[in-house]
Amino acid sequence: MDQNSEWVTVYISNLNPSIDDWIGVFSPANFSDSTCLPENSRFSPPYLCSAPIKYQYANYSNPNYKVTGEASLNLQLINQRSDFAFALFTGGLSTPTLVAVSNTVAFENPNAPVYPRLAQGKMWDEMTVTWTSGYGINEAEPFVEWGKIGGDQRRSPAGTLTFDRRSMCGSPARTVGWRDPGYIHTSFLKDLWPNQVYTYKLGHKLLNGTIISSRMYQFKSSPYPGQDSLQRVIIFGDMGKDEADGSNEYNNFQPGSLNTTKQLIDDMENIDIVFHIGDICYANGYLSQWDQFTSQIEPIASVVPYMIASGNHERDWPNSGSFYENNDSGGECGVVAQTMFQVPTVNKDKFWYSTDYGIFRFCIADSEHDWREGTEQYNFIEQCFASVDRQKQPWLIFIAHRVLGYSSSLFYVVEGSFGEPMGRDSLQKLWQKYKVDIAVYGHAHNYERTCPLYENICMNDEKNHYKGSLNGTIHVVAGGGGADLTPFAPFQTTWSIFRDYDYGFLKLTAFDHSTLLFEYKKSRDGKVYDSFTISRDYRDILACTVDSCSSTTLAS
Repeated sequence: MDQNSEWVTVYISNLNPSIDDWIGVFSPANFSDSTCLPENSRFSPPYLCSAPIKYQYANYSNPNYKVTGEASLNLQLINQRSDFAFALFTGGLSTPTLVAVSNTVAFENPNAPVYPRLAQGKMWDEMTVTWTSGYGINEAEPFVEWGKIGGDQRRSPAGTLTFDRRSMCGSPARTVGWRDPGYIHTSFLKDLWPNQVYTYKLGHKLLNGTIISSRMYQFKSSPYPGQDSLQRVIIFGDMGKDEADGSNEYNNFQPGSLNTTKQLIDDMENIDIVFHIGDICYANGYLSQWDQFTSQIEPIASVVPYMIASGNHERDWPNSGSFYENNDSGGECGVVAQTMFQVPTVNKDKFWYSTDYGIFRFCIADSEHDWREGTEQYNFIEQCFASVDRQKQPWLIFIAHRVLGYSSSLFYVVEGSFGEPMGRDSLQKLWQKYKVDIAVYGHAHNYERTCPLYENICMNDEKNHYKGSLNGTIHVVAGGGGADLTPFAPFQTTWSIFRDYDYGFLKLTAFDHSTLLFEYKKSRDGKVYDSFTISRDYRDILACTVDSCSSTTLAS
């Protein structure tokens, strides 16, 4: 196999077929079929000591398999730095017994550089390129060869990171779900001209001088902060991944993921930057799925900045410093996400950061660490809001994974909080004081939009065409990226304008300093199902509203 993705056909011939026979895909090909019993709720069958990358029932393509014992399965493999074997098991997922193992297959170069993902740098004129390979620093020098399209090319060195089993906080990440992540390389492309198309290739120079290169990719550099131009932003949360070949996998509950991915790929010409705001791939301790996720998003993340936020399924683990003491990360405790993706944070475990894109300022919070008044993160959030020049960047967007604002999702309503408990208590006055336009969240797997809000009260009667000052912040839940949907409470709140129990994503289009279009699109068809516009001048941002201005004097 000479690509980084390939379809293979597995042929099955079994003299004693059973309806619960299944095929497991294993990589590395040398695997253990011993049973390892679950240690916590993050384990799921099949309980093998070597977790298969994915699995499929033998009768998936032949309903008569139980009679004939003959079947074939078409399976998609991606390059994951090792060889593959296919194993036939009987006894179902709960009591699997190995029947037979196939010959091994491998990609032509298992170590090849793969799955580039772009991100904004710490400065507006910097782009970071992160990718995965099987080459350690003692084997090859990693670099990116890049330059303006049609112009001279240069090489920028890349740093190399990895992590080992001891970096995981618990199981399954530390035990049955562990898989060597290879090496994660990041190069910083600096001093970019604004709005220019650049080409780039990933490269490794081996010790013997041989150059191993990826194919050519390209991206468009960011606009200068404050630059008046068309700028288009995608935001969603909780997408996860899914198997294109119909296979099953651990944590197999993101049926909308491939539709969301496809809609974005089909519209790449009209997208400038993407924010995936937590619950990235739901590996939950089964580490091979991070490769699958980065492969799935490659047509997006290799072309535009793919900015992530930290969610409970990346970070949370007991006694690990997370604000929530659950086991949602499956033992990863943030290490995998923080290594696989680059964002302009000061400290990767404090996963909050700001980033500017033209006439937008984005303030990204880390809802898995304390955000309350007096904390380091609270001070960051206020500084992010306070430091933006709204004449140059009028569109101020707050992002967090958990709903730190408002949601009428059933689980929040049952708690009586209509959002994350304590979520609004400290932040509400900041949103109002600094006139944050839109706050976007994931975590609840649905779509909901509120009126411009302050202290539970609608501050504006308009619903679709806002003119002048909003007088409050519009709160949006955009957690319908792919994971199983979250029901709403069976009643309507006064502040909820639009709710949708379906998969979808947001698109924000800034036409200039004065006009913003907000759209909610469904993943099933890419069509717009909710929208609003904001039209205003700079003086409307300056204007005072409730609790937004400091005291004035009567002196002249």
